[in-house]
Amino acid sequence: MALLTVQNLAPGYDSRAVVEGLNFTVNAGDYLCIVGENGSGKSTLMKTLLNLQDPIDGQILIGDGLKKNEIGYLPQQTLVQKDFPASVKEIVISGFQASCGLRPFYNKAEKAQARQNMERMGILDLADRCYRELSGGQQQRVLLARALCATGKILLLDEPVSGLDPMVTAEMYSLIEDLNKDGITIIMISHDISAAIRYASHILHIGDSVFFGTREEYLSSPAGKLFLMQQEGGEAL
Repeated sequence: MALLTVQNLAPGYDSRAVVEGLNFTVNAGDYLCIVGENGSGKSTLMKTLLNLQDPIDGQILIGDGLKKNEIGYLPQQTLVQKDFPASVKEIVISGFQASCGLRPFYNKAEKAQARQNMERMGILDLADRCYRELSGGQQQRVLLARALCATGKILLLDEPVSGLDPMVTAEMYSLIEDLNKDGITIIMISHDISAAIRYASHILHIGDSVFFGTREEYLSSPAGKLFLMQQEGGEAL
């Protein structure tokens, strides 16, 4: 059974849909990239998948044993978030908040898992550093470690390499690829079509037309060919 099944979904806000009739499934181990023009509704869709806002129409079914509090999320960073005055270890372990219920403290297992996730992201030596003193790439690793504390199954990433330099971007993509190879399902919004084609198993294209299918199917589709041509034209300019 699929982790997520989206049926005739119309995400939007203020009673206005930004896109209609979305149908797609996400199975365990998939790496889904969501691509499309600016303002096409990619971030609105992700917030709807996270149950942060209600859809205008349609439904999202959760299956394969996945619980609503087992979805990790790495949002786009704001200037306020980048200046957050907390230590790295405090931010990482806060990923367990949704699963703590009424418990006021984190238990030993959660503390051990937070440490393991920091080590996994290569930031264990930064555990006592203040988050706002870190570089952009280090901050993204911290937030990814935090998201891993919320889940061992599925991560939703909204432009995780935005604002990073090429070397750090490559490192972040490599980390995400390794997580996927370890069995974590990835849903990622990206403006980087070349990265989407390189890493994704499936692509959801939102725009004047909507496409969902495998990477290979996307490359041979009219939507994929046109979008690639536009991207290449933009880079040439």
